[in-house]
Amino acid sequence: MTSFADRISRALGLAAAKRGRALSSASPQHDGERFRNVKPRPAEGFGKTLRIMWNVLLNKPRNTVPVQTPIVDTLTRAQLDAAPDRSLYRLGHSTMLLKLRGEYWLTDPVFGERASPFKRVGPKRFHAPPIALDALPPLRGVILSHDHYDHLDRDTVLALAATTQVFLTPLGVGDRLIEWGIDASQVRQLDWWQSAQIDGLSFTATPAQHFSGRSLFDGNSTLWASWVIVDDDVRVFFSGDTGYFDGFRTIGERLGPFDITLIETGAYDSQWPYVHMQPEETVQAHIDLRGRWLVPIHNGTFDLAMHPW
Repeated sequence: MTSFADRISRALGLAAAKRGRALSSASPQHDGERFRNVKPRPAEGFGKTLRIMWNVLLNKPRNTVPVQTPIVDTLTRAQLDAAPDRSLYRLGHSTMLLKLRGEYWLTDPVFGERASPFKRVGPKRFHAPPIALDALPPLRGVILSHDHYDHLDRDTVLALAATTQVFLTPLGVGDRLIEWGIDASQVRQLDWWQSAQIDGLSFTATPAQHFSGRSLFDGNSTLWASWVIVDDDVRVFFSGDTGYFDGFRTIGERLGPFDITLIETGAYDSQWPYVHMQPEETVQAHIDLRGRWLVPIHNGTFDLAMHPW
């Protein structure tokens, strides 16, 4: 019989995190213990961490959530099937649905009520997804940027596993999926600058400046990444979560220019500038990437910061 501790460990992916450290130690992004960013994170001290926790939990303004439920246009399977190729849909937060070569790709799918390990505690959705999880078409693939709860929802990916052919993840994140029961043959894990070629499409994991972890005990045990998707002459950049850094210029020089950039512009705050961008930094990142059209993501779905709605 599986113990309660084992069930908790499996749900949080702690065993997968340990296994991921062993498998990922050869990565240039890994220091032998944990993954790291190119630019070291400034030392903040335990006191600042406590102040941030106090502010977020007990000193949050009331205007960070909408007074009324945001209006979201519904989306149907029939609309998706009738849409032209190279269509793009925002399903909330950082969940984007791309239709490429007649097949569907989904980024950071989160369809749960809360971005949290708990059912009744944690950031709650402002609005329902525009399409139900069980109404989605079969997916050619899911693209994951990192393992935080607002980007990797266990119930969502397990529900999608039966109708998804491949999960593309940064190093270590795929081990969490395997730990949860997804077949290893469905999972492809990439380091920064590694690429996968699937049905004529190219997917490259690119650098981001962020962090990872799903508990107090597995910080930075898995890698985080942005992604570049190329379909012949169309190039798409997906930021995942990231602070502003020189890597945007490098990505733009090596893999740009981009027709569309999907870049985070929510959950920012002066208290954590290293891991999330201010709106003006999002625009600068788009410029650095040599993007044409900017689609802001990571906003309007969960209350994750201190800024007004």
